[in-house]
Amino acid sequence: MPPVASAMSTISLVGVTSVSRLVMLARRMRGLLGWLVRIRVGASWVPGVAGSQVPSSDFGNPVPQPRQIFAIGLNYAAHAAEASLAVPEDLTVFTKFVTALTGPYGTITLPPGTVDWEVELVAVIGRGGRNIAADTAWNHVAGISVGQDLSERTRQSNGPAPQYSLAKSHPGFGPIGPLLVTPDEFDDPDDIELGCAINGEHVQKGHTSDMVFPVPEIIARLSAITPLLPVDIIFTGTPPGVGVGRQPQRFLSPGDELLTYMRGVGEMRHQMQAPS
Repeated sequence: MPPVASAMSTISLVGVTSVSRLVMLARRMRGLLGWLVRIRVGASWVPGVAGSQVPSSDFGNPVPQPRQIFAIGLNYAAHAAEASLAVPEDLTVFTKFVTALTGPYGTITLPPGTVDWEVELVAVIGRGGRNIAADTAWNHVAGISVGQDLSERTRQSNGPAPQYSLAKSHPGFGPIGPLLVTPDEFDDPDDIELGCAINGEHVQKGHTSDMVFPVPEIIARLSAITPLLPVDIIFTGTPPGVGVGRQPQRFLSPGDELLTYMRGVGEMRHQMQAPS
C-alpha cells in the first residue's frame, strides 16, 4: 500500500458523532494532513471500508515518513529497576532512524548480536508547536499506535558511551501499527494496556498509567527544547519484561513469532528470520 494510502486508511474516524468532536479532530489533524498531501500518492484511497474487512497484508506503517523521531528511555520505573538503573529525573531521549520503521505484519531479519523486544505506545504529532503546555498537549496529538523498539543489546552497550540509536535502527526495528487512533477514542488515553508475547508466551504487560513521564509531559518537555512538527513520532518507553532484564537473559531467535498489542489499537505479528 502506498505511504499516504496506508497512513490515511488507518486513521480511525469511528465514533466522531458530534460537531464539536469533529471540529476538535480537524484541529488536531490539520498539521498532519497538511504534511501528507505533499507526499506523492500512487494509488487511490477507498474510504468507508471497515478495518475488519481489510486483509492484514494491506496494512502498512500508518506513519511511514515522520519528520522527526523521538524515543524515550527508562520511562517506566519497573523497567529502570530491571535494568539496574535509577529512575530518571528528566527525559532520557534518543532517536531511531527512519529506515528502521516498518509495518505491523511481516518478517524481521535478526542481525548478529542479541536482539531484545520493547513494546511501546507511539504518539504521532498532528499540530506542532514550541513550548506546548502539558495540560493542552493531547490536542497536539493526531493519534496513537503501538510500536516495538527492537534493540540489539550488544552494540547498545559497546563503546565508552551507549549506542542507543544505532543499536535500535536496524531495518525493521521500528514496526508500528496496525491503526492510528485518535486520543478521544479511549476512555483514558493516559491509561492503556499494552504488551507482547513470543511464540504465545506473554513476556510484557503494562499500562501507560505507569509512565514516569506521561505523554503530555513528554510533549511539554520536548517542545520546550525543540519545536515539534506535524508527523513527528514519539516512542514513549517500555514497561518491564524485556529480555535483557531476565535471569537468565533471553533474546529473539530465528523462527520466533513476536506478537505486540495495545488495547484499542490492535496487534502486530512479526516472524524473526536469520540473515539470508
